[in-house]
Amino acid sequence: MLVQLRASTARSAASAITRVARVNAVRGFIAPTVSRRADFVQELYLKELKAYKPTPIKDSDSVGQVQTFSPPKAPKSPEEADLASSLKEYESMAVDVEGSEGATAGSAPAVVEDWLVIEEEEEEAGAHH
Repeated sequence: MLVQLRASTARSAASAITRVARVNAVRGFIAPTVSRRADFVQELYLKELKAYKPTPIKDSDSVGQVQTFSPPKAPKSPEEADLASSLKEYESMAVDVEGSEGATAGSAPAVVEDWLVIEEEEEEAGAHH
């Protein structure tokens, strides 16, 4: 009897294992994988995106949000008669030459001092470094 009981439980265990294996095989085939679940979320997102209808834009939507454009005023043109008189005034002006302020036309030119003076002490100090 003990042998029959063990054989019976072994058969039932084997049949239970085969049933579970069949169910898992069927579930593995039907159940979505991780990549399929990501596709589900993507499909849901795309469906909602396609279903979205933005509100139509009206001409009055921009009122109060932006300033109205007004073109700038045209610049005033200079007077033609004034141009002629200012040109004559320019031609009659005396020419100023730089450096001739203190000297007269008959005297010798002023001596220009050299602005770049290098002291020997600085050169020696720079050579040691």
